Amino acid sequence: MDLKRDVGVLEDRAWGELWGLLESIDPGRLEQSGYSEDWSAKDLMAHIGCWQAEAVQVLEQIRCGTYVRFPIDVDAFNTRFREATRDLPIRVVWAELCSARTRMLQEWSALPDVTAAAEEWFVESGPAHYAEHVVRLREWVRELG
Repeated sequence: MDLKRDVGVLEDRAWGELWGLLESIDPGRLEQSGYSEDWSAKDLMAHIGCWQAEAVQVLEQIRCGTYVRFPIDVDAFNTRFREATRDLPIRVVWAELCSARTRMLQEWSALPDVTAAAEEWFVESGPAHYAEHVVRLREWVRELG
């Protein structure tokens, strides 16, 4: 079993579903609230991209041997991410989402060994995170028609 390859394949499949759903939304409705009480699809995209970007930093630290586990207040991170991305134009959010994923995949591929921390960050910021949101996203896409 090649853990790096297998987890990469899992990420790619999960990303494909997420990406397909996002692309199916009329561009004029990406900023419409309703994905959740006060989130739009754009907010979801920014949220996922921010967690991917955070994973990039951690994976790079793991690769360089400088990673030190730190406590994570998920709600505080999410609030900080939301504040930082709320006013970004949709084109910027799309670009940052794609860029963050690309960098996350690059760092994943560059790891000489997959540690437990690396796997956790990659999976939790990638395929597990997509899966956490894709069920509601599917519903939202149906609601939008």
